[in-house]
Amino acid sequence: MGNTVSHKLFTILYLLHILTPILHAASPKIVKSVPGFPGILPFYLETGYVGVGDNEEVQLFYYFIKSERDYERDPLMVWLTGGPGCSALSGLVLEIGPLIFNTSACNWHSEAPTFQLNPSSWTKIANIIFLDSPVGTGFSYATNPEGYYSDDITSSRHIYQFLRKWLMDHDGFMNNLLFISGDSYCGKIVPVVVQDISNGNKAGFQPLLNLQGYILGNPFTWKFDSKQSKLDYAHRVSLLSDDLYESTRLNCDDSNDDVDNVKCALNLQTVSYNLDPLFDAHVLRPKCVSHQTWCQESIYYLLENWSNDIQVRAALHIREGTKSSWIRCNKTLAYENNVESTFGYHQNLTQDYIRALIYSGDQDMKVSYVGTLEWINMLNVSISEDWRPWFVNGQVAGYTTKFSNDKYHVTFATVKGAGHTAPEYKRSECFTMLLKWFAMLPL
Repeated sequence: MGNTVSHKLFTILYLLHILTPILHAASPKIVKSVPGFPGILPFYLETGYVGVGDNEEVQLFYYFIKSERDYERDPLMVWLTGGPGCSALSGLVLEIGPLIFNTSACNWHSEAPTFQLNPSSWTKIANIIFLDSPVGTGFSYATNPEGYYSDDITSSRHIYQFLRKWLMDHDGFMNNLLFISGDSYCGKIVPVVVQDISNGNKAGFQPLLNLQGYILGNPFTWKFDSKQSKLDYAHRVSLLSDDLYESTRLNCDDSNDDVDNVKCALNLQTVSYNLDPLFDAHVLRPKCVSHQTWCQESIYYLLENWSNDIQVRAALHIREGTKSSWIRCNKTLAYENNVESTFGYHQNLTQDYIRALIYSGDQDMKVSYVGTLEWINMLNVSISEDWRPWFVNGQVAGYTTKFSNDKYHVTFATVKGAGHTAPEYKRSECFTMLLKWFAMLPL
C-alpha cells in the first residue's frame, strides 16, 4: 500500500515538474523570403523561440510550416533530428521539408547555395514543427552556462513543455491530430516524449494534447542496434561470408573463456577489415575521404555555409549574440545519454490507443532494419499483415509488415535503396509511405 501511495506521489510531483510553469511562448516571426530562393516563399514559414526549463533558461528554436493542403484539418507533426545535437533544419532541407538544394545550379562547396521546391515535401499533407533540441542544437541556446547541461530525460521534458506552450499560442492547432516524429538518435527521445504526453493526458492536465501516434525513421533504440544487429545485417546483405559470420558469433559469445576471446578478437579484426572501408550510413556509397570530391556528406557543407550567412540569420529572425556559429550536428554538447533503451517505453505504449510508423533504409548499416525489426517483434504484438513488398509507381519501394492488438498498431517498412536516414535518399517513396499511413491505407 505504501509503495502504491509513493508511486502516485512521485507521478504527481513528476508531472508538476514537467508541466510548470506553463507560460506563453515568445511572439513568432513570419518568414516570407530566404536567401537562395527567388521571390516570396510559396508556403507559410514561421520561426521563433520558446522558453522551457527553470526560469525559461533554455530557449528552443523552431521552424513551423503549415500544411500546403488543408492546415486546419491536416495532422500536426513535431520533427526532431538525431545526434543528439543535429539541427532540425537538416531534416527540413535534406529530408522532408519543402526546400531542397538545387545541386545542378551550384557546386557542392558553394558559399551561396540556391534552393528549389521539393515535390515530395511532407508539408504537402502535414503541419510540421521542426524543433532544434536539445539545448545547444542548431539555433537553440541557454541564458546561462548551467542551462546547457542536458540529458535524454531532461530534453524529452523540455520538448513536452515546448509543445504545450506552443499550442497555447497556436490554439487553432489544438484539435489537429498530433504525431511526434524523428529519426536516428531520436529513437531514444520520441518514445519518452510520447509517454510524457500520454501520462499528462491520463492525469487530466489541461489542455489535453490530441496525441494519435509517433513516427520513427532509422531509430536508435538500444545498444544492440549498433552491435549484434550490425553483424547480422552485414551477413544478410552479403558483406560478410557465412564462415566469418558463424565463427564470430561462436567465438564472441559473452560466455566464452579467455582462449575463445582471443579468437573473438581475431574475428572482429577480420570483420573490421571487411566493413570499415564502407560508408555505414549507406553501404553502397563511398565514404567521404576529403573535402575535394563529392560524397553524400558533401551536401552538409552547403547547409552550414547557408546557415552561417548573416543575411540568412536576419531572414530567420535569429537573436543576435546567442549562437556564434551554426553547426549541423553539435558534438560538443554537455549531454548525458541516460536512457539506455527505449524498448520499455514502446512496450508501455502498446497498451495505449496509439499508432506508430517505423521505417528504415535497407542500405543503412549504422542502425540496421534487422535490429529494429527484432525489437518490434519482441513487443509481442500480433502480426496483422504479413511481410510483403510495397510499391510506388509500379516499382518495389521496400517491404512492410504490420503488428496490432486492440489498441496499438505499428507499421514497419523498409525503404529500398535508402540509407541513414531514408528520406535523405528516397524522398518520393517516403512521402508516399507517409501519405498512405496517414490515410490508414495499406502501404
